[in-house]
Amino acid sequence: MRNRKALWLFILPGTLLYGFLFLYPTISGLFYSFTNWDGVSPSYRFIGLDNYIHTVQNIVFQKALANNVKFMLVVVLFQTLISLSLALLLVKNTKINVFLRALYFFPTILSSVSVGLIWAFIYDPSIGLLNTGLQQAGLQAWTQSWIGDVKIALYSIAAVQVWAHAGQMMIVFVAGLHSIPVELYEAAKIDGGGRWQVFRMVTWPLLAPSATIVVAYTTIQSFKAFDLIFTMTDGGPNYSTEILTTYIYHLAFASYSFGEASAVSVLFLILLSVLTVLQFKALRADRVSY
Repeated sequence: MRNRKALWLFILPGTLLYGFLFLYPTISGLFYSFTNWDGVSPSYRFIGLDNYIHTVQNIVFQKALANNVKFMLVVVLFQTLISLSLALLLVKNTKINVFLRALYFFPTILSSVSVGLIWAFIYDPSIGLLNTGLQQAGLQAWTQSWIGDVKIALYSIAAVQVWAHAGQMMIVFVAGLHSIPVELYEAAKIDGGGRWQVFRMVTWPLLAPSATIVVAYTTIQSFKAFDLIFTMTDGGPNYSTEILTTYIYHLAFASYSFGEASAVSVLFLILLSVLTVLQFKALRADRVSY
């Protein structure tokens, strides 16, 4: 590289784009988080850590953070279990299994806005397909205002998130299952191992790297479910589905508190960075043990 300085020109376009689209907004956000800028006025003043102190003490922020954690736990648990179950059922490369994999993967290629609009109609308490189907089945007592009830709205959206991305994580598990040597299963059967024993002693330990990827990706994905929640409930009712990304949006574009929104964004970035570091450490540990 020292003798061929022209090679640096090849990385220059990417470096400029990265700096303009990522580094500059990040540094600007950090700078504005210490100001009272409203996003419109040409003037602002420095207020130190006031934005951060107000954010941490804000009840809506606390509720958004709690909602984000609950949303993450529900999505990670059920999406991992469902995608793993589908992968175990469809691991063989038969025609019907390949077709079903493609069918379950299909919701992933839809935009989250489209998914949100579709499921908002399905959840509609008056003409929605879900309540209508329950009524036709004689289960009127089960009908709900699925995204209008503060007790279940967040979990209703979590179910949509799982539906939309379980097929995507299924593909990761299928790839992991195909990487396990067949000889290990044959040896386990010769030793008299049952299905559960083979899964617990052979499949799951060797599937741990794939499981780590699924959990890591699903965790970050659940923290950034802005478009789905914004389309379906916009954080309501009564902040029951408000998460950090929708809270940032409402601060910046509804309240014009760009300084405070920048402070929340910085805290959000730190939180995701910590999660990412922990997940990569776990991933490397699994790879070494593997």
